[in-house]
Amino acid sequence: MLAKVQSAAVLGLRCEKVEVEVDLGVGFPSFTIVGLPDASVQEAKERMKSAIRNCGFDFPATRRIVVNLAPADIHKEGPAYDLPMAMGVLLASLEIDFNHQDSLFVGELGLDGTLRRTNGILPIAIFAREQNIKTIYIPEANAPEAGLVEGLEIIPARDLGQLMRNLSGQEKITPFANVSFAGLLEKELESEFDMKHVRGQEYTKRALEIAASGGHNVLMSGPPGSGKTLLARTLPTILPRLTMEESLEVSKLYSVAGLLTADRPLVTTRPFRTPHHTASGASLVGGGRIPRPGEISLAHRGVLFLDEFPEFSRAVLENLRQPLEDGIITIARAQSTLAFPSRFILVASQNPCPCGYSSDPDKPCMCSPMQVSQYKKKVSGPLLDRIDLHVEVPRLKFQKLTEESEAESSAKIRERVEIARAKQRGRFKGLSIQTNAEMGSKEIKKFCQVDDATMELLRSAVTQMHLSARAYHRILKVARTIADLAGVDAITTAHVAEALQYRAKGE
Repeated sequence: MLAKVQSAAVLGLRCEKVEVEVDLGVGFPSFTIVGLPDASVQEAKERMKSAIRNCGFDFPATRRIVVNLAPADIHKEGPAYDLPMAMGVLLASLEIDFNHQDSLFVGELGLDGTLRRTNGILPIAIFAREQNIKTIYIPEANAPEAGLVEGLEIIPARDLGQLMRNLSGQEKITPFANVSFAGLLEKELESEFDMKHVRGQEYTKRALEIAASGGHNVLMSGPPGSGKTLLARTLPTILPRLTMEESLEVSKLYSVAGLLTADRPLVTTRPFRTPHHTASGASLVGGGRIPRPGEISLAHRGVLFLDEFPEFSRAVLENLRQPLEDGIITIARAQSTLAFPSRFILVASQNPCPCGYSSDPDKPCMCSPMQVSQYKKKVSGPLLDRIDLHVEVPRLKFQKLTEESEAESSAKIRERVEIARAKQRGRFKGLSIQTNAEMGSKEIKKFCQVDDATMELLRSAVTQMHLSARAYHRILKVARTIADLAGVDAITTAHVAEALQYRAKGE
């Protein structure tokens, strides 16, 4: 007896339909799974046997069972195929009969038949709707995640037994109601960090406001305790709220990574990722035998904060060069090549030397010139060239630390940032870019025109500071953002002069 059940494979952020074919034949009793399954799929044999028996059904142990996961040229991995394979076995053995032509099954089985939470349900649900599949059967714990997708009947099952009773008409499972996107986005989590709690550092705050407005990368350098980490953690609080499209885009990444929860099925705040400096290249950019998103993709549309920047392995940091330019990371493996979005704001912080006090006018530095030189060489020039804003963060004086008056709040700064972002949305309407930092040479030529006096300033800066072509373009993009914050259309000499202040000294 042959039975066919539909499922799906998650490949990066896209999905492919998988047809689970189960054939019960005569011959020596055996259980074979074909179609490029990995070890976790092969182990499903034992999970299915126990789950089917413990839910009160007969497992055809005396038959020759062959399960084919088609198409056979796509590698199948993970426990998401447990449920569709079990349903195929039950259909083939005539334990149940129902119309499954417009249905899709996904879920991991426990030995007692419990359906456990499974990664990647959100992109699978979106794929099911695109394929005009009417009903999707998933674990109960994944229901809020799939509920974000409209136009799809979602049947959340607690266990295999409950699902079988629902299909046979003995027990009705109420379809999960769609979750309101707008309602979830309105419930943005309050942050414990706020710009009003940061004393002084007006120059750095200005740089972060520019970074938030145009999506620019920032490098903060200063002695220990000057507030670099606190400033970095406040950056998400001045970024614009996520749009519905951005929220869904980020949530798909978190679904694939298994980071969505039942009480938070949608990412509603800008991501803030801060990997430790001992992180490997694979953890940062993504990877594995079957590639999974890394920190730079989990920071998509948010902030990637690299504290103690020079302490990261140089080889690991060099992995950032291509994603910083393209906003996407392509991971090539022998079995597959997958791409993940990685459009993030890089915020890096560092001390000026190993002891941290070479830039402090009051505390003497204990490092030799050789040590300072070697420390600065830990980060390559090409990577530093891709950072738009280089900011010195000085140690605060006692008077600043004890001031009672509060600084400007994140909410007020965000208002200006959102106005600047609105200007950029209007400017780039119909294009594939959203912020000034994403502009290519074509857009720079069109939207960053300057007058003769400003061009002369740029010519002098390029010559005297030995700026690269990339640095020249990044200065124009930063100047464009400064003009947007000022609410003017034309880039003036003052805007370019301020942008030049944020280039690394000695470039």
